Amino acid sequence: MNFNYELTAVEYIFMGTFLVLYVLYIGRTFLVARALGATARAVVIKFFLRTTYFALLIVALLGPFFGEPERDIIAEGKDVMVLVDVSKSMDATDIQPSRLEKVKFELQRLSASLVENRFGLIIFSSEAFLQVPLTFDLNAFELFTQSLSTLQVSNTGTDICSALELCIQKLLQNPAANTSKIILLMTDGEDFGNCERKTLASVRQFGFNLFIVGIGTNAGGHIRQKGDWIKDENGQVVTTKLNAAYLRDLATTTGGKYFEINNRSNAIPEVVDAINSVESRLIDSRKVAVVSNKYRYFLLAALVLIAFDVLVTVTTFQV
Repeated sequence: MNFNYELTAVEYIFMGTFLVLYVLYIGRTFLVARALGATARAVVIKFFLRTTYFALLIVALLGPFFGEPERDIIAEGKDVMVLVDVSKSMDATDIQPSRLEKVKFELQRLSASLVENRFGLIIFSSEAFLQVPLTFDLNAFELFTQSLSTLQVSNTGTDICSALELCIQKLLQNPAANTSKIILLMTDGEDFGNCERKTLASVRQFGFNLFIVGIGTNAGGHIRQKGDWIKDENGQVVTTKLNAAYLRDLATTTGGKYFEINNRSNAIPEVVDAINSVESRLIDSRKVAVVSNKYRYFLLAALVLIAFDVLVTVTTFQV
């Protein structure tokens, strides 16, 4: 048997005082009994009874429990780092209500279907920023995904590879080196950055699973800004199109998979299946307290003995 708490000086003083006073009481009782020519054996019975329930009360106070106080809890799953394009083209309305709003909605569905995994979030336009480190806290992840906006970063272009580089860096910093790591890239594929071969090779080298979700349509859509459509220098309304060919080539180069969300189909269920198909590995191990305080049993036994002590009387002196 183990205890949640240890005896303090107060308990030791209390027990010592009880024993001293009770021994004095018994000694005085026997002296009086001898002077009267009587016996006082009954007081010994009361002594053992009261000592027993007093000890039971002390044990209950210390919070007794049985078995091991801690247990190893192992969590298996995957690390999923989500890269979301928040460039201005993601405001296009070829997918209603907009490409970015669709991404936000689908990410909520995705995380709800993969609750046993850790999620992180990186947003990018011309630069990439870590929004949420890998975490089991899906409420925090969903809070950040639902606040995504094209106003969060400067919109001077789109650099997908800057997001991949930051993602690889953060995944390699993670101490859980043996975990299954997944990169989920959600973009319309309009890329104006220069992707180095080293970055793409790193995805294969470190065994990352790259899943790319193209958002948009081949026909394209317009971008509304301040109540009007964005126009080019010639006054023509700008049309932004899904660059599916580039994204497919990126998936092929890195050994990844390409999926698409457009106005006719939604590949999120396939993305969920693809993530589930990746082998789950150990992503967290910790000791968790599993103590169950059993004080009630000792307290109940003490109360029964106290009631017995009160209800059952004995003759102290017997002539």
